[in-house]
Order: sequence, then structure tokens, then C-alpha cells
Amino acid sequence: MRIDGSCHCGHVRYEATVDPEKVTICHCTDCQVLTGTAFRVTVPVPEDQFRLTAAEPKSYIKTAESGAKRAQAFCPECGSPIYATSVGEGPKVYGVRVGTARQRDHLVPSRQVWHRSALHWLPDLNEIEAIEKGG
Repeated sequence: MRIDGSCHCGHVRYEATVDPEKVTICHCTDCQVLTGTAFRVTVPVPEDQFRLTAAEPKSYIKTAESGAKRAQAFCPECGSPIYATSVGEGPKVYGVRVGTARQRDHLVPSRQVWHRSALHWLPDLNEIEAIEKGG
């Protein structure tokens, strides 16, 4: 599936080809802190299927619990997270942040990882008042 997307302000833009069956929710505490919310939703993209079409993102190197280092790429203007990828030599796979894709409605998660860190209130979202616009 072809997707395209950008950060909130449009400074960083990309195009990619993804497998929509591989969309994942990550509940790890690093993802919670880095997104400022309950979890992160990503789709993996092989290096040869990902292309920036405007501006280079800025990156922050995070060290995971496993010791692995990951580059967290984000817009230097608005701060929107764009993707994460490995650091160093070797082939790259970009974990594109689904919320940045224009086609995000079609990128439905098929698995969850680090579920032991999932916030206890997530299953109860249907029980919370829903307001269609604003608040």
C-alpha cells in the first residue's frame, strides 16, 4: 500500500510503501513518554520503500531496555514524531508513526507489543463520554 504523510506543520514530508497487515501498537513506557500518551502506533517500512520528499527531520538517540539504540526522528519545527530506526551500519527499517500518514484510517493495528506496560484504563474507552468535536 502506498502512503504519504507529514509532520503537523508540513515541514517534513515522506512517501512509503507499507504492508498494512503489519501495523503495531507499542505500550512500552518509552513510547508512552515519547508520544506523551498511552501508546504508539507504527508501521514498518524497509529502507528502500521510504523516501523523504521535504526537509530532513532532527533525531534523538534513545537507548532501549535491551540496550539497543534507536534514532527517534521528528520535525525540527513542530516536534511531530515521524519515525524511528536503528543506529549504525546495516539495513534500516523505519517505524513510521501512523498518525503522520494521510491514509492513517486504513492502517489498523493487528498486534500489540509490550502489553505488560499497557495502561489499565485502555479497555474502558467505550465507557467514557465521547464528544464529536472539541470539548
